[in-house]
Amino acid sequence: MTLAIPLPRTDAAAARARIERLEFLLEGAIRIPGLSRRIGLDALIGLVPGVGDATTALMGLYLVWEARNLGASRWLQLRMLANVGLDTAIGSVPLAGDVFDLFFRSNSRNLKLLRRISAP
Repeated sequence: MTLAIPLPRTDAAAARARIERLEFLLEGAIRIPGLSRRIGLDALIGLVPGVGDATTALMGLYLVWEARNLGASRWLQLRMLANVGLDTAIGSVPLAGDVFDLFFRSNSRNLKLLRRISAP
């Protein structure tokens, strides 16, 4: 006789909170003094050639994975993957990619897409 202990399922509210915290960390955790602009780790880590963009891409893919766990459609997942892919591809271009990272916020776009389909 085996005792099957059900594993706790991640509840949707906790998953949404993780997504929002990571999005804030990646896109807007640091306020630039004197400007009304915020940046996050995506822009800062992206300054490190090669490794920085790969690292932030993995963090962005984690958001897509969480969205999948929340039941996001395949179409939505593809749109989110396209945002991460575009951010990674253009972000990896020296200098121009760093400027692009300041304006194209793939994680914020993905959070907005996810909020559109699911209410908390």
